[in-house]
Amino acid sequence: MRNAYKIGALAIAGSLALAACGSSSSSGSSTGGGGGGAKTVVISTDLPLQGSSKDASDATNQAIELYLSQIGNKVGDYTIELKKYDDSTAAAGKWDQAQCTKNASDHVANANEVAVMGTYNSGCAKIIVPVLNQDPNGPMLMVSQANTNPGLTKTWDPGEPDKYYPTGKRNYARVVTTDDNQGRAAAQFMAKDLGVKKCYILNDNETYGQGVASAFEKEAKVQNIEVLGNDPWDAKQPNYTALFQKIKGLGADCVYIGGIFDNNGGQLIKDKVSVLGDNATVKMMGPDGFTGYPELNKLPEGQGMYLSFPGLTNDDLRAQGGAAAKLLDAYKAKYGSDPASSYALYGVAAVQVILEALKASDGTRKGVTEAVLSGSGVTVPADISAIGKEIKIDPATGDVNLLDMTIEVIKGNAETTLKGWPITA
Repeated sequence: MRNAYKIGALAIAGSLALAACGSSSSSGSSTGGGGGGAKTVVISTDLPLQGSSKDASDATNQAIELYLSQIGNKVGDYTIELKKYDDSTAAAGKWDQAQCTKNASDHVANANEVAVMGTYNSGCAKIIVPVLNQDPNGPMLMVSQANTNPGLTKTWDPGEPDKYYPTGKRNYARVVTTDDNQGRAAAQFMAKDLGVKKCYILNDNETYGQGVASAFEKEAKVQNIEVLGNDPWDAKQPNYTALFQKIKGLGADCVYIGGIFDNNGGQLIKDKVSVLGDNATVKMMGPDGFTGYPELNKLPEGQGMYLSFPGLTNDDLRAQGGAAAKLLDAYKAKYGSDPASSYALYGVAAVQVILEALKASDGTRKGVTEAVLSGSGVTVPADISAIGKEIKIDPATGDVNLLDMTIEVIKGNAETTLKGWPITA
């Protein structure tokens, strides 16, 4: 997932300056996470812990803490300590560019820290990754559980992905597939299963939203869906009645919303239903930026909204048994319910990639990064994988081998799995 940001030389240089460490949780007493030799090392998470994403982020941190406790907080010769960074602010109510910049500096400054699990939002990753890439003791590795913007790893917008790797060496990987696949799957589903003919696309004018909306638009045309428009919505507007009146006048039978729920998505959905009718009348669909939000699931206007998720849901993960089901059962026993977001177990999977790299490395930042992004890369075997499948990271790109996509529908105040969607060319 998610926001536009241009990387400037001044911002990167400032972010590399030494600063006080992070935002919360523990830090190791040993030294040399960047330079090696330490037996206790820090792995961090970098997530939005305030605003609408708080529930999903808290669940991800809890699942990671639970998993680490299950393995005795050890891998190979190393004891693992977890440090939690918050990349959101109360004022923004979501991830914040300035906070992501500060976190990048703090990751580099924390000598015990060897790798970062995160971020949730693609726009934040695009700020942090270049700074970690220029770490004098690195590059320092980041592995995301949720970033789906293609440009972080492959050619997408101008200058991508090379501008995120100023040293010329990659230091970023992810355990979910990308929005070119997510947008394509959504358009195929809406054409083939829902039979829509005329669709209006809205995006939240952020990196993630623009990317997934663009991918949907491209595939919609292939599927013979007439695209009536692809416009941004302003998250600061009190209502969107005029916008939907315009869409109504064009005769749309479909609205696709590319973006994140945090950007006034609740009001957008309320006004869509108020003007265009319920989601059985004019179909509405959004990407994973609208998944994992209890507030949305409880909205009367949200009922019948379709969602896509690049991965497997908690229900699917449990149904396939194995390590994923055991971890979900342990989480439910400890916290009383399943994680608020399916990305929680993908957060554990991202940590497993880091741990496999640490085990195969000399314990330095550079060594951990090279274990993932050089040679044959790392593999998390299916029998221990938190998502129940073998995870392979392509060392040339940082992308994962898995192309799972799930279609959901909000029904009975809950996200309900509708079907898996095989991604086709």
